[in-house]
Amino acid sequence: MLVAGVDSSTQSTKVVLCQAEDGAVVAKRSAPHPPGTETDPQAWWTALQQAGAGLLDRADAVGVAAQQHGMIALDDAGDVVRPALLWNDLRSADAAAELVAELGGPAWWARNTGSVPTASFTVTKLRWLARHEPANAARTASVLLPHDWLTWRLRRVADRSLPVAAATTDRGDASGTGYFAPEAGDWLPDVAATALGHPVGLPRVATPDAVVGRTASGAALAAGTGDNMGAALGLPLEAGDVVVSIGTSGTAFAVSSQPACDATGAVAGFADATGRYLPLVCTINAAGVLTAVARLLGCSLAELSALALSAQPGAGGLTLLPYLDGERTPDRPRAHGVLAGLSSSNASRDNLARAAVEALLASLASAAAMLSHQGVQCRRVLLIGGGSRSDAVRELAPGILGTPVLAPEPAEYVALGAARQAAWALAGTPEPPHWFPAQPPAEYTGEPAPEILQRHRSLRDETAGWDNDAAWSAS
Repeated sequence: MLVAGVDSSTQSTKVVLCQAEDGAVVAKRSAPHPPGTETDPQAWWTALQQAGAGLLDRADAVGVAAQQHGMIALDDAGDVVRPALLWNDLRSADAAAELVAELGGPAWWARNTGSVPTASFTVTKLRWLARHEPANAARTASVLLPHDWLTWRLRRVADRSLPVAAATTDRGDASGTGYFAPEAGDWLPDVAATALGHPVGLPRVATPDAVVGRTASGAALAAGTGDNMGAALGLPLEAGDVVVSIGTSGTAFAVSSQPACDATGAVAGFADATGRYLPLVCTINAAGVLTAVARLLGCSLAELSALALSAQPGAGGLTLLPYLDGERTPDRPRAHGVLAGLSSSNASRDNLARAAVEALLASLASAAAMLSHQGVQCRRVLLIGGGSRSDAVRELAPGILGTPVLAPEPAEYVALGAARQAAWALAGTPEPPHWFPAQPPAEYTGEPAPEILQRHRSLRDETAGWDNDAAWSAS
């Protein structure tokens, strides 16, 4: 039997077709998404049709994973009210602060929703909509997440009369909205209504192994999930595994049997796609830091990696604070990048390249360290995502992260997780099928470099009040 997994990410849709029994990839395709921090969901549907052509109709079951947090506002007829606001749209920063204060403060949010919402969370986007587009807010009858909407659309091809009230989600993706209680496994509808200004329809929360419908070809549709939950399912993770993912965003997460409750807001207390929990720390800036510095240096990403490896540790004293597009962890949505320690003696291409890689890894090391405060005992670190394919990132990661690093074979782990969930829905077993990786991960080791991490943290703390300054500064 064959199963298909979909990853509808910020940048593209990827579809993998796998054997249900062992996860071996039979075929895969992708299609791009338009850039930006708001998108007409129809673009995702078009990309899914392109990437899934010749694959989805061969599958016995399909699972959809997608970027978390995106707000898809629908009217009474199920039509899209406005372009979806994505996770990396930070215009709702003021709304986030307003809601946190309005509903009991950080401790209340952490205790009731598992997370203290930042501008990425869906609940803050609802409040932004109510404040800035009241007519659109008034039209909004239902709110779906990207994976909810795509799963519903796949069902509607088979049944065009299917109302939006029949839409489904899963507890993993729902836990990133800010109006869901992960431990109880149910919505907090009053929170969503408070944010938007009136009650709003929310999708049914399906169990992790559920079949929620059928596609036009008759394939079973799994519940689907968020992208981070999909990656955790696709790896698959074991107790003590900490994943550091370098993609459009940077994340550090682990699977846990206990819900997280971090009143500082640094650790999001998400649920996973299996019935457990997924404490996660997210940074807005990740692989894009390398892309931006490569563009500045007029080189390719491969050349940037070679330049970074040719420089000495510490980049000759250069330290980059990589908050180029604002930041989520720490919560500094108006922050900018800062380049410190620049002098005539260290102003070189290789030092700047090295500083970029060290900055990216230091930011993620700080994120990963926060998981320990929620009871995560790190046994090993797995490095995934497009940015992890950089030789420099792999070579420097063990020293800055302070632990040996395993780099699994590059793969579409989010799509694989969605496919594994589809296989689980077909099997009807208590646990998802055990898929073995095709190749063992490569292991990287290195001497600890705590001084680099300390320099990054010092610059982070020194510049905490600079968030309205120019995008780049030298000191």
